[in-house]
Amino acid sequence: MRIEAYTQVQQLYSTKKTAKNQQVSKKSASDKIEISSFGKDIQTAKNAVAAADDIRAELTAPLKASIANGTYQVSGESFAEKLMQKYEEIQSL
Repeated sequence: MRIEAYTQVQQLYSTKKTAKNQQVSKKSASDKIEISSFGKDIQTAKNAVAAADDIRAELTAPLKASIANGTYQVSGESFAEKLMQKYEEIQSL
């Protein structure tokens, strides 16, 4: 077997491979993303929640002031009643 003949055959195969690679590289696929209207609504809601304040100052300011003044009083009966309501809600789940 002659080595030169092997080299010539190898060169033929390598040129065919490069031709195939060039054809494949010419084809280009583009990725595309589409967001549904439901997804857009969720994103809008998420942005609105993120922009909202965590604490509603108009509700907490009077409570903070009464606690600071020492005038805030909690009724034991009222607290126990609300505690039992929450307990019943949890039990019904």
